[in-house]
Amino acid sequence: MSGHSKWSTIKHKKGKVDALRSKATSKIGREITVAARMGGADPIGNMRLKLALQKAKENNVPKDNIQRAIQKGIGALEGSNYEELVYEGYGPAGVAVMVEVMTDNRNRTAADVRHLFSKYSGNLGESGCVSWMFNKKGLFVIEKSPTIDEEELMLLSLEVGADDFKVEEDEFEVNIDPSLFYDFQEILEKNNIKTSVAEITMIPETTVTLVGDDATRMMKLMDALEEHDDVQEVYANFDIPEDLM
Repeated sequence: MSGHSKWSTIKHKKGKVDALRSKATSKIGREITVAARMGGADPIGNMRLKLALQKAKENNVPKDNIQRAIQKGIGALEGSNYEELVYEGYGPAGVAVMVEVMTDNRNRTAADVRHLFSKYSGNLGESGCVSWMFNKKGLFVIEKSPTIDEEELMLLSLEVGADDFKVEEDEFEVNIDPSLFYDFQEILEKNNIKTSVAEITMIPETTVTLVGDDATRMMKLMDALEEHDDVQEVYANFDIPEDLM
């Protein structure tokens, strides 16, 4: 795996979500608010809200927090008017990086993001400079186990119309059109197949292999961006050998 798919797996393995529980709760709440504001409070007709609620469940966000976030979104409670922006740039060795943010102060956020890129040997670019290198996909990562048959999982993936099925050393990766995300999720649940990652993300078309100092700086840049309060998601097209990870 490479880029964001590998990063997603690493975060789960090293417990990054647990370590940043309070920030995760805040960012998910912000996403719920914006999703409700744009598409209403019913997740059945609002895929973005449905995804945000799923993420809230996975991160054990309290129900009261979820309800407050929805109420703010539909205008029943007062809340900040967040603006959604995407910053694009380059990390060490020319790695393409996309940063999705929600902010109530774009000047502050732009300055912060620019500073982080510069600090770790990168630079912020113009809108559209790297987004063409990524495709929006549903991503499922399933850890290998004696109870999961590789051929059966591949057939299930192909039957639902998956775009790609990869076999890694200790896991399987399935890429699928976002419109089929919940169809495949339901199939996995019916077959008692658990996922370590299940999300709609941006998958890079090509990757840049990093080693040495470039790899270290890239990981530090990813960490620093994701820890920023205004940053919701970070995508990149790096590939770092597993032993260096």
